[in-house]
Amino acid sequence: MFTEHTDDDRGQVGIGTLIVFIAMVLVAAIAAGVLINTAGFLQSSAEETGQQSSDQVTNRLEVVSAVGTDIDQSEKKVDTVEVTVKKAPGAGNIDLGSTIAQWVDSSGSYDLTYGEPGTTKAPNSTTFSVTTVQDDDSSIDSSQVLNDPADRATIRFDIDDIRADENDDSNTASAGLDEGGTATIQLNTQSGGTTTVRLVVPETLSGNSAVSL
Repeated sequence: MFTEHTDDDRGQVGIGTLIVFIAMVLVAAIAAGVLINTAGFLQSSAEETGQQSSDQVTNRLEVVSAVGTDIDQSEKKVDTVEVTVKKAPGAGNIDLGSTIAQWVDSSGSYDLTYGEPGTTKAPNSTTFSVTTVQDDDSSIDSSQVLNDPADRATIRFDIDDIRADENDDSNTASAGLDEGGTATIQLNTQSGGTTTVRLVVPETLSGNSAVSL
């Protein structure tokens, strides 16, 4: 007796293998797409984090000088501090209007922001003022922005107002920094760059209208 052989079964196996192969290719393609998208997202996040970290280091202020003025000769205290600043090397534009100053001394810690322009633009217990020292394009006067390495601006702090609680009961005594007194100012720019200014009042203020701190 003769048995007839056909290739039908072999063809079915081949089609099944092809289907499995195509499915594996599709899964691999989808997985590759997911990995590429994830890698792109991580790269973007890493670049953004790196840029922010770089800005925190470079986009900061550099102190040119710190001077104590409005010296109360009767009480021998410095009532006003003027800090002249410029952009640090490599820094982008620095917006002094968005900068936060933290004043720290023996009486406590005080957070100060730029005072909105008014009739006097004077600093008070919660604000500091900004005046132009050197600026070719008036960017400091118009928007409080240092946009050139040659720009110079003075940040003015009224210690008598900042430390108002130090006044006596009559509210007439100066609350300024005493002879030999110290204070620290931290200037934090909009990018997170921090500059620390250490102030030390001379041991004697007699006869001085202004002193270097």
